[in-house]
Amino acid sequence: MHVISRKALTEFWAVHAQARAPLSAWYRIVTEAKFGDFAGVRRTFNSADVVARDFVVFNAISFRIVTAIRYNRGKLYIRHVFTHAEYDRWSARLKKGLS
Repeated sequence: MHVISRKALTEFWAVHAQARAPLSAWYRIVTEAKFGDFAGVRRTFNSADVVARDFVVFNAISFRIVTAIRYNRGKLYIRHVFTHAEYDRWSARLKKGLS
């Protein structure tokens, strides 16, 4: 997959240094993957979830990576990188329709 953009990960681990190893590992796996659909994502990342029909959320140890995937184009867009607490707040807002 072509990941757009790694910068979101590097900015996140600049603030949360402990995130560097798990996010780097996730990035390496994703860039080598060829996901044709969400089932393909789940075969590689069994804890990935679809949220609000638009986002695929990955768990990377104590962090959440919110993405939008365009399977037909082979592109994965990183929308947000969160700690679990930040993700919980974002998710609650999303459920209320405030995104």
